[in-house]
Amino acid sequence: MAATDHIAATPTFDLAKEFKEFDETKMGVKGIAESGITSIPKMFIHPPEVLSTLKKPTSHTKKAIPLIDLSSFNVPTKRHQLVEQVREAISSWGFFQVINHGVPLSVLNETLDAIKAFHDQPHEVKSKLYNRDNDEKGVMYQSNYDLYRAKVATWHDSLTIWTAPEEKRGKEEDIPEICKKEMEAWESHSSKVAEILFELLSEGLGVEAERFKKLGFFDARLLVGHYYPYCPQPDLTVGLKPHTDAGFTVLLQNQVGGLQVKHCDEWVDVEPIPGALTINIGDIIQVISNDNYVSVEHRVLAKASKEPRISAVTFFNMNTNASFEPLPELLSSDKPAIYRQSTVAEYIESYYSKGLNCKYFLDKIKIVN
Repeated sequence: MAATDHIAATPTFDLAKEFKEFDETKMGVKGIAESGITSIPKMFIHPPEVLSTLKKPTSHTKKAIPLIDLSSFNVPTKRHQLVEQVREAISSWGFFQVINHGVPLSVLNETLDAIKAFHDQPHEVKSKLYNRDNDEKGVMYQSNYDLYRAKVATWHDSLTIWTAPEEKRGKEEDIPEICKKEMEAWESHSSKVAEILFELLSEGLGVEAERFKKLGFFDARLLVGHYYPYCPQPDLTVGLKPHTDAGFTVLLQNQVGGLQVKHCDEWVDVEPIPGALTINIGDIIQVISNDNYVSVEHRVLAKASKEPRISAVTFFNMNTNASFEPLPELLSSDKPAIYRQSTVAEYIESYYSKGLNCKYFLDKIKIVN
């Protein structure tokens, strides 16, 4: 069944019209949730093949993504063990959580509080930043960044702030005062965590510690503050559809939960751990590692919780004009390149044209021997 078959069966339902009318209100999903609805609009209802995966597995064995303690990062005698933990986590899961990462708990709490405060502002305040014309630069508030490319909407709103490169960077005066200081602190601290982990990722591949940093993953940085409001029918929609990321991601979530990672064809909950950060790599790093590291699908469930799910995310990516390919240090006659050279621009075009489907892009640039 196609993604819109269940909607198309209703002759009077015009999906494009519903998207446009929703977008023009500039109220976001939060506005819908607070309107007193008891059932969600049709544009948010996902097809049966998606909804069937929302049910909890019958397995009694509870899986969990790896949890890594970074306190031994500067301990030479324990460095190798830490590198191995990160390498194993990324090669098997593509995701892990970190504790003792150096970010003060006060910064984490203030970041989440500030994002919530932004989204809790009156509609007339937030709507000044609502924008879908410049979704690749600046500062903006919107709901469903891929709304007009999607076949069905998802249950979340977002504040996005580009901080690099310079031509995409949001103007200082455009960053909402209610969360400006906290988002700047979050970027600074999450960048330090990324620097540590890029070293460990490099060493896990047997290359110099600075290798990933030199590839330019700090050249394009994006801060996102997601808000997932109460949903009266969480069994009919999702907070964020299954997708992969491009480069490297550092995520902070509150205690509501909902994030899931696909592992061995099963959706696994990423349980919130107080003070922990969630880390994952994206498709471009999988290519650069020549499949030694894996990029995996993840999603966010909609929740009936009265408390919203809040998350802060920093995305570290290469510039749009950058090219990438498997590191030559990893290649030999016994281990040839799995992928051809590509560009970030080609990746973006493929990613969006196929509905955030990374497998299409990876198959497209795979070398067939």
